[in-house]
Amino acid sequence: MDRWFTSAPLWYVVGIVGQVLFGSRFFIQWAASEWAKRPVLPRAFWYLSLGGGGALFVYALHQRDPVFAAGQGAGLLVYARNLMLDRPAGQRAS
Repeated sequence: MDRWFTSAPLWYVVGIVGQVLFGSRFFIQWAASEWAKRPVLPRAFWYLSLGGGGALFVYALHQRDPVFAAGQGAGLLVYARNLMLDRPAGQRAS
């Protein structure tokens, strides 16, 4: 029978921190939308997506899970691109 906890505790911390960061982005989005009285995606949403997704990607690599790693890796590209698109006009590269 496989054991559930086979990695060093640090890896579980990385995975849990990633899940907390990634999950908290929904609360940030909800609060920002409530405050604006319309749906919005604040920059913090994308930063939390990038941080949480990055931690989960590293965790997936450690677990040697190609499905999990591919999903998180693809998401990281989207989050980074959305942050680039959300820069103020004066900071964008032409």
